[in-house]
Amino acid sequence: MSIVIEVNNLTKQYDQLMAVDGISFTVKEGTCFGLLGPNGAGKTTTIEMMEGLVKASSGEISFFGEPLNKETLSFIGIQFQHTALQDFLTVEETIDMFSAFYRDVTDKGELMAMCDLHPIANQDHKKLSGGQKQRLLLALALINKPKIIFLDEPTTGLDPHARRNFWDLINKVKKQGKTIVLTTHYMDEAEYLCDDIVIMDKGKIIAHDTPSNLLANEFEGAIIRLPIENLKDYNVEEFGERFAEHYVDIEAKDVEKAIAELLQKGIALNGLQVKSANLDDLFVKLTGHALIEDSGVSMESENNKTEVAQ
Repeated sequence: MSIVIEVNNLTKQYDQLMAVDGISFTVKEGTCFGLLGPNGAGKTTTIEMMEGLVKASSGEISFFGEPLNKETLSFIGIQFQHTALQDFLTVEETIDMFSAFYRDVTDKGELMAMCDLHPIANQDHKKLSGGQKQRLLLALALINKPKIIFLDEPTTGLDPHARRNFWDLINKVKKQGKTIVLTTHYMDEAEYLCDDIVIMDKGKIIAHDTPSNLLANEFEGAIIRLPIENLKDYNVEEFGERFAEHYVDIEAKDVEKAIAELLQKGIALNGLQVKSANLDDLFVKLTGHALIEDSGVSMESENNKTEVAQ
């Protein structure tokens, strides 16, 4: 697969704050590439620079070997976290309005069928559910026949069923040969959708590989999760890492041996869980903190984003 996006030594500084700190990566054609990290990691700032909405402090971005410019930006479609749509329009009327902005557009019937919009074609877009609204926004991002689609945390706020439906829709788009760049703080979403991922924290890349390779390189065996009250008479740090407030995770190369050792020490096993490591576990191991936290002040520039519909 050929490389369609190259990012080299990209930085973005706001006064004394280095929001993105010299990151580099490539994206291959026809893949789903994930930018992962908590609020404040720098992922939204990175994607905004790639979309041409925010000017980089330094570094280079290229599409198909050409520098970021008006012509290369015509290859992309963007689904923002929030997009202001014209009031008093139905779903179909909204698609018609956005289609008028481009010379060459995707067939409306084909677009509505792929995004499952025919059943809601005559509904006011303001009356759509969260999942329906996201399907409409994805359709708008696909109107101009883009080769690359940017999805900025597209399933935030959706219920589990709507999230799964949207994942299936993203996979349908990828099967058309389009390249997808996805930002998310949901690690299960990244594991399900992404062929290649970058994990960011505090403006830097802390890991980059396929999800399976990252997990294989960092974990052996499985994780034993115990209620922390089972270890109340012990120093918890001797066993593993805290998970949330009430559990401790013990990384075990040999699960049976580890459980036997717990029993020998007289530790109760009620509430014990044995699980395979996932990307959430990886993030905690690499950074020492959970992925989704109340981070207070964010390094992201979401509040300053210009909402441009693609």
